[in-house]
Amino acid sequence: MKPGPAPRLAFYYAAVFGHIGIQLPFWPIWLDSRGLDAAEIGLFFSAALWVKTISNPLIGGAVDRTGERRRPMILFAALSLAGYALYPFVQGFWQVLTIGMLTGATLSALMPLGESLTMRLAYEKGMDYGRIRLWGSVAFVLGAFGAGSYLEGRDPDTVLWLLLGTLTVLLLACATVPDHRQPKPAGGGFPVLTLLRRPRFALFIAACGMLQASHAVYYGFATLHWRAAGISDVAIGLLWAEGVAVEVALFAASNRAVARFGPVGLMLLAAGAGVLRWSVTAWTVELGPLIAVQALHALTFGAAHLGAMHYIQRTVPGAQSASAQSLYSAIGMGLVVGLAMAVSGLLYEDAGGGAFLAMAALSLAGGVLCLMLRRAGEPQPLS
Repeated sequence: MKPGPAPRLAFYYAAVFGHIGIQLPFWPIWLDSRGLDAAEIGLFFSAALWVKTISNPLIGGAVDRTGERRRPMILFAALSLAGYALYPFVQGFWQVLTIGMLTGATLSALMPLGESLTMRLAYEKGMDYGRIRLWGSVAFVLGAFGAGSYLEGRDPDTVLWLLLGTLTVLLLACATVPDHRQPKPAGGGFPVLTLLRRPRFALFIAACGMLQASHAVYYGFATLHWRAAGISDVAIGLLWAEGVAVEVALFAASNRAVARFGPVGLMLLAAGAGVLRWSVTAWTVELGPLIAVQALHALTFGAAHLGAMHYIQRTVPGAQSASAQSLYSAIGMGLVVGLAMAVSGLLYEDAGGGAFLAMAALSLAGGVLCLMLRRAGEPQPLS
């Protein structure tokens, strides 16, 4: 008997975030082993984010015009696997950067397509988005903890082979998602341009960008910073896993959280939590305080993302959903985060853990933009 849409979408999220659970905390170790310094690692991560600023809206607009989701997802998963398979054959910063930009474009295209598909099915079939998405958080935890334990004392190339394995699983998962077709947009306009002309949507994207960019130093340098302080790979894996584990509880109660706070209210919670989290992370490398503030990842990322998904679903027509998700991914989680990543390498070289204070400032800026968005009123369908 064929599984329903919820288990198949849950498998997709598990595959995506199982990959990310290894890639985010441990990919810097492989890059470091290839001779990249802190500034080059920061540029590598930022370039992969910048390229999706262009590629994601183009892909999202093109996909919206076809109404398809599954076939494009299979294509981009296959291209990502092929790109990572090239890494053993490249040498030097520029070759590594080129592959990183190509795989950044193909991998980043998957998430907005998957989110668009999931949110549409969730609303049409009465499914709980958070209870599907939480399996991604579970897989991230298992990936981060499992990789941290497995990589202890092993050659850095092991990180690459683990990522090739997770991308193979991701390709299979994309082949099994529901083949649900979205309505095609009316008229001949390009959906991305239609959305960008709406001031309230632009303000929403800017707020998301500040909230997500506040994670730049964490994504790029937390592992190296904590390693330099003498924290073991196992403990680092646990810290990353803890940060995402608390998301599971939030996503499990997502419908209640959205009903209680609303999409913009959840984003405001993320901003306040970010100011606290990054200030403490800048102040200490002691495990006790770090364990305490890692729990705030449920808000700094989880609440921000949950609020964004429901804001898009409530305001954007289904025929423009892939474009809206692509703009959120490209600008809110791409361009702004990419700029922060580029600066974060320089900040970390000069200030070490003090670079996290700049992330607290970005959270504060995101909170101000969220307050402006709240003054515009509750989310309403864009017209």
